[in-house]
Amino acid sequence: MPVSTTVHTAALPTETFYEDRGTGPALLLVHGHPFDHTMWQPQIDRFSRTHRVIAPDLRGYGATPLGTHQAPTRRPDATAPRSLGLDVFAEDLVALLDALEIDDCVLAGLSMGGQIAMELYRRHPGRVRGLVLADTFPAAETEEGRKARNAMADRLLREGMRGYADEVLDRMVAPYNTHAAPHVHRMMCATDPVAAAAALRGRAERADHRHTLTTVAVPALVVVGRDDSYTPVADAEEMHALLPHATLAVIDRAAHLPNLERPEEFDAVLESYLRSLVRTS
Repeated sequence: MPVSTTVHTAALPTETFYEDRGTGPALLLVHGHPFDHTMWQPQIDRFSRTHRVIAPDLRGYGATPLGTHQAPTRRPDATAPRSLGLDVFAEDLVALLDALEIDDCVLAGLSMGGQIAMELYRRHPGRVRGLVLADTFPAAETEEGRKARNAMADRLLREGMRGYADEVLDRMVAPYNTHAAPHVHRMMCATDPVAAAAALRGRAERADHRHTLTTVAVPALVVVGRDDSYTPVADAEEMHALLPHATLAVIDRAAHLPNLERPEEFDAVLESYLRSLVRTS
């Protein structure tokens, strides 16, 4: 069962819920939007045999509230942040590592989680001994993209999550991977629209992390689903080219969530990467 701890950052402190399983080198799994830590359930189950796996719910997602001792709200109010930048999520994660007395970790993030991982590395490179970037991209948002994210944030506040979840499910999970769809749809529908909107606005203003990738001194793994239309293979190839020490893996018959759509294939790639870190350490 997940547990919680209060983490203190430059933003308001919040009670962070997380799953902490296994012993050994730390593996921190950062979920995407609009999901929660259970999107990593296959990896938590497998890699907790060899690692200490930490899988938190990000601020405003899952069981972690948006602010101090506030239950997630279903409508905006004076205390709810309008925007949550990647820096807030990154500092929350560092505060969680501090609370758990973990000096460094292998940091893995998918989609928005990958962008948070890049921001965390930019701010705290010494806390990262390995970097896994799955179905994500490093570039700053375009003007068109900023408008689209802000418009979607407005829509989520008006309508809630279900309509959005229904529309994008086939892009999150390829239609031929029906086994993963119910879990993904449940996570999306359960997400607090206020938090989702704030994260969208924050991502609209995110920094360009392409230069950050060129400075990554630790071995990296880039993973992408072959049929991902959000972050296509070309984006993964760009990241792979920017990273000084990286491996690229393309998971066939998967879209945006290969860790859930094709967990055996995804886990085999991740396991090989984690073993390589042991050999080179």
